[in-house]
Amino acid sequence: MKYQRITTIFDNMKKVTFSLLFLLYVSSAYTQELGFPFSKYFSSKEYNGGIQNYAISQDQNGIMYVANNFGLLEYDGTRWNRYPIPNSTKIRDLFIETNGRIFIAAQGQLGYFRPNKQGFFEFISWTPRLPLQYQNIEEVWKIYKISNLYVFCSFKAIFIFDQSGNLEKTLEPIGVFNSFHVSNNQFYFQDTEVGLMRLEQQEAVQLTQTEILRQDLVSGVLEKTPGELMIFTEKGDVFLNTQLGTKKWQPYEMPNLNKVNVVLRLRNGNIAIGTQYDGLYILKENGLLEMHMNLQRGLNNNTIISLFEDKAGNIWLGHNNGISLLEISLPFRILGPDSGIFGTGYAAKQVGEDIYLATNVQVSKISGPDHAVSKVINAEGQSYSFHNIENGLLLAHNEGAFVIYNNLASRLDGINGLWTYITLKQNPNLLLAGTYNGLALFEKQGENYKFLRVLKGFDESARLIQQDEQGHIWVSHGYKGIFKIQLSEDLTEVNVRFFNNKDGLPTNLLNSVWKIGGRIIFTTEYGIYVYNPETDRFEKDELINPYFEHDFLITSLVEDPVGNIYYIGLYEAGVLEKQMDGTYIKIKELFNKIIPFLNDDLQNVSLLKSNEVLYAANEGFIWYKKDINKSIPAAFPTFIRAVYLTKPTDSLLFLGKNTTRMEENFGTDEGLVLAYNQADIRFEYTNTIPNNENTTQFRFKLEGLEDEFSEWTSKRDKAYTNLREGKYTFHVQSKDIYEQLVEANTFSFTVLPPWYRSNAAWFIYLLCFIGFGAITFNRVDKLYQKKTKAITAKQRKELEEKSTDLAQSKRELEKLKTEKLETEIQGKNKELASATMHLLNKNGFIDQTKNQLTQIIKKSQSEEVKNELQKVINSISKNIAEDKDWEQFEIHFDQVHGDFMNRFKKAYPTISPQEIKLSAYLRMNLSTKEIAYLMNISTRGVEISRYRLRKKLNLERSDNLQEFILKF
Repeated sequence: MKYQRITTIFDNMKKVTFSLLFLLYVSSAYTQELGFPFSKYFSSKEYNGGIQNYAISQDQNGIMYVANNFGLLEYDGTRWNRYPIPNSTKIRDLFIETNGRIFIAAQGQLGYFRPNKQGFFEFISWTPRLPLQYQNIEEVWKIYKISNLYVFCSFKAIFIFDQSGNLEKTLEPIGVFNSFHVSNNQFYFQDTEVGLMRLEQQEAVQLTQTEILRQDLVSGVLEKTPGELMIFTEKGDVFLNTQLGTKKWQPYEMPNLNKVNVVLRLRNGNIAIGTQYDGLYILKENGLLEMHMNLQRGLNNNTIISLFEDKAGNIWLGHNNGISLLEISLPFRILGPDSGIFGTGYAAKQVGEDIYLATNVQVSKISGPDHAVSKVINAEGQSYSFHNIENGLLLAHNEGAFVIYNNLASRLDGINGLWTYITLKQNPNLLLAGTYNGLALFEKQGENYKFLRVLKGFDESARLIQQDEQGHIWVSHGYKGIFKIQLSEDLTEVNVRFFNNKDGLPTNLLNSVWKIGGRIIFTTEYGIYVYNPETDRFEKDELINPYFEHDFLITSLVEDPVGNIYYIGLYEAGVLEKQMDGTYIKIKELFNKIIPFLNDDLQNVSLLKSNEVLYAANEGFIWYKKDINKSIPAAFPTFIRAVYLTKPTDSLLFLGKNTTRMEENFGTDEGLVLAYNQADIRFEYTNTIPNNENTTQFRFKLEGLEDEFSEWTSKRDKAYTNLREGKYTFHVQSKDIYEQLVEANTFSFTVLPPWYRSNAAWFIYLLCFIGFGAITFNRVDKLYQKKTKAITAKQRKELEEKSTDLAQSKRELEKLKTEKLETEIQGKNKELASATMHLLNKNGFIDQTKNQLTQIIKKSQSEEVKNELQKVINSISKNIAEDKDWEQFEIHFDQVHGDFMNRFKKAYPTISPQEIKLSAYLRMNLSTKEIAYLMNISTRGVEISRYRLRKKLNLERSDNLQEFILKF
């Protein structure tokens, strides 16, 4: 037993000794801001170049270029390329023009790279334009552009060229040129005999006569204020130069520097210093250390020979072996193994100027303003949360409760497996602890804490607990629901009311309880809820809920003293910044950067102080401070990096160096023109935003084939095969981690049709079609003509037959008409003859009556009778005299027989009236007997009259008298 106690004391002494040594080591090294920025290291194997990187720059599209001892390195955000110069020598410096030219200073070379029409770099040397004695120049160390002049710097001479590449001026040293610098468009250079000089009107003007600036290598010149220069030497000294002279500058806060290689003024005014043996220093303008990183503190290499700040505010470090990228523009810093924080982060707490960090491995302490890191002794293992107590902390640990004072943790006896603590409102000396299996009470006794008991009546896991203003305890269970707990008066047991989806909660899963703004709120799978005691149900919260989607699940919440609410949720983190009117502004895009790094076991955001929180990460913690940087980095352009023909194998056709419409580079209106059998094409595209290779997303479409953009994807290439002929335009758009959309970049090309669908082929097809059509038409025309002739002949025959039939029909019709007319005439003649005979009989009767009356008068004796009869006879005679029956007959006869009598009398004027009557009766086709009766002669008399009429008509014996008269 005694041996065990001595062993324990000895072990504790070793732990304390180790802790003190660790503290002393860390205190001497960590005099800077908390944590380190997100970073990425590129090894020489990764960029496929030499170990040394002398200069870094960036073009207008975000592509990074590095002067490497194996040539020019290019990084497009996806991959590295290397371009050697013709003699394969080291490139010492570079300068990028806006027109895409990259001027380089190299061993034995000076000139520039330029992309040709296909985007491939070609090198144009200006070395032949040097004076003859400098043609075999060994080293060109620097290239600058001052106004419109290009200045190439070597130890033996400075060459000044104009825009066209004409050498305007050569400056030679008195001793040897030692270093070269540019600040605020002013060119400074060091002569070992003269000291620091400045170029004015293409002439060297001595800037200072300080002896030390001739002996010590000047590693940097910065303008501090107008007319005041900061001059850095390789030995780490800093001088201020004004019109009054040069003096050494060493503020009290400024760290000691040694072997300074390069100095860079950052856009925020800070000064970045790259050293040979001790990594990177970032100083404020007053010399106060802002950040120090070296091999032990976040860097992979201590030697820095070049510095560059890109358009997003990131710092690039060119090492003696490798390249580093530091994202210092982001308001985040990582507290991980490089900071002395080991394990997965779970909780953090600030006590005064000290910060305690709990991981699954240990508890660490960051002490004071110098941020020295030490390990808390006896707190190894899984920790979950802290609780403030007087002069220390209570730690909720897998192995139970621990009290932490300074750097030593002491376990309290009683219970294992604690999640968290809260102080009871009714009794501030009592702490309620949430455990793996219920609730437990701890009591403050003097300066110590003691476990009292486990409360009866509740044995569920209680990771999240809160107490409302009425003293009710709320416990959330991730897989069951919400518990409302009332402690008994003797504090030995609890009364539990259980709530689930029957009580207004949307589901029973993933419900959590928090305290925000003095209110108890509940986060669920479908929004934020509050408890309504009047209805004893849960309802949607109207204050915070509107700032989130209805199905957004919050997994951690914390409110800072000024009312800002920091949150973590599924696939989203951010802050609701409280405004003067009580509303909030939601900021989330900036926090997308940290989401992949967060602890995915028990997510947690811990409050340090106003506007400053720590996010639990997979490795340590991520520190956020609002006043570091808040703006989202500027969006980088999307551009098509390369175009390949993939049939039969990949063949690089175009290498993009810019984001312009690249089809213009092919010299035709159609841009790239592909043969039909080459219509298999692959595009590689990128976004040059650094250190986001896995988070930048792309979408694309091929206009002419696709109507809509694709879904977002992290793939950086797209292939199309077997494209048909036509005009196509490939569109690609990117979205960075901050959800910034960049305008789509395009590439147009044309696929020619196959030879059998080419214009020439179609012309030949047209000629063949026309020829075939002509031949076919000719044959068809002949067949048609032959058929037409046959049809015409047939139709003519049928027409003739029909004409014959028609003529026959006409003749028959005429005959019928004639017969009908003859019949009608004959009928008329008979009617006329009948009427004539009737008249003649009437006249004969009247005449006979008259004669009889005359005889009666002769025989009568009475004069009176005679007189009366004479009156009758006179009347009859008068009537007979006035009777014009024949004249009426002639009129009607001529109407029937076409004015026969008049024509006949004119033709034969010698014919007697009696012969006229005979002719009329013959035309009426009357028989001889009828004629004899009408003419009151005998049949013989009729024949004699016919004979006489023939004579007068001069008819032959063969002529038929009646036919002649009918035809007349």
